[in-house]
Amino acid sequence: MEVYKITGGNRLKGTIKVSGAKNSAVALIPASILADSPVTIEGLPAISDVLTLQALVEDIGGKVSFDQQNMVIDPTEIISMPLPNGNVKKLRASYYFMGAMLGRFKNAAIGLPGGCHLGPRPIDQHIKGFEALGAKVTNEHGAIYLRAEELRGAKIYLDVVSVGATINIMLAAVLAKGRTTIENAAKEPEIIDVATLLSNMGAKIKGAGTNVIRIDGVEKLHGTKHTIIPDRIEAGTFMIMAAAAGDGVMIDNVIPFHVEALTAKLREMGVDVVEEDERIFIPKAQDLQAVDVKTLVYPGFPTDLQQPFSVLLTQALGSSVITDTVYSARFKHIDELRRMNAVARVEGSTAILSGPTALEAATVRATDLRAGAALVLAGLLAEGETEVQEIQHIERGYSSLIDKLRGIGAQIQKVKIPAEAPVQE
Repeated sequence: MEVYKITGGNRLKGTIKVSGAKNSAVALIPASILADSPVTIEGLPAISDVLTLQALVEDIGGKVSFDQQNMVIDPTEIISMPLPNGNVKKLRASYYFMGAMLGRFKNAAIGLPGGCHLGPRPIDQHIKGFEALGAKVTNEHGAIYLRAEELRGAKIYLDVVSVGATINIMLAAVLAKGRTTIENAAKEPEIIDVATLLSNMGAKIKGAGTNVIRIDGVEKLHGTKHTIIPDRIEAGTFMIMAAAAGDGVMIDNVIPFHVEALTAKLREMGVDVVEEDERIFIPKAQDLQAVDVKTLVYPGFPTDLQQPFSVLLTQALGSSVITDTVYSARFKHIDELRRMNAVARVEGSTAILSGPTALEAATVRATDLRAGAALVLAGLLAEGETEVQEIQHIERGYSSLIDKLRGIGAQIQKVKIPAEAPVQE
């Protein structure tokens, strides 16, 4: 198997560039199949999730070319056919094919989605939206079947704020008859990005980025060219790494407004965050102070940054409390950090960390995407050589991570080791 080996103690310095947003990419690619001519998406990250979605588009007859940054999708010969399992199981965002296929063909059959194991993440709000638009939804042999005579606009109130449900309902509604209103919609920048693509394809969408989105259905959508937004979670990860182990790091290709919640917490800890138009500079941070963090839906502190941020808190003076109100199961990395000498414990939906603590190298396992990023940071800080296993999780969401980190001074490499080598209990 392949692992990351990290020699800790090397300070980070220089410029690191952020790739396109993973959480946009996984929705933009399915959205493109709604068009009647080719769609070009520029700036996509070269991550495994993007390659999986490319394969899914090709599975249903789409023609795709991808040069590791720009993707051209020709959906003209796509046919309505089931996507039962296989690639669908590799990532949760495969569920966006439900809305896209339903919108285009008025029927779809998609296997239950996979992805990181973060506890219960039901798709009931997606189904509620599809049914409101006129679809009949059934679960048959482990796959979701959606069928509709026609789709008609409806007023849909989401019981919980859900990025996935908001986007999926948008995808189904753009070709429905009449007006669809999504109330209590999610506000994430990625939703605005998807709405921008759809609008450039000819959709009529207003209110993206607010809690009420209105969609007036159109008869057809056409091809277009779209540039993806920068990945705010990758940018935040690099900001945290720079605060923990940097001697002055410039993060390039970032929208500062998208990471305001993190910036506020870093400043509260004593980090002097310097914002420019599309860059953020993190100077060497000293005397970090403990802070408490509560994850919330956007524009609150992102649950996706909770795990990397917890590593930074091991270097701060005092006791910090992280409460995750989004995914309470997102603390599996804490046990791995304790292998590395972190003083931390989990109590329900909170983690308590004390510092500053000198981390020690160990063999650890990435249990999910952002836990993997957290363990990479822990390895950068730890004395000795850390081995991070299960790195396929990390490569689902971070493009060229090894090269980027080595470019600013990290000593990290990907190596093959015998598959039987276990993590010590």
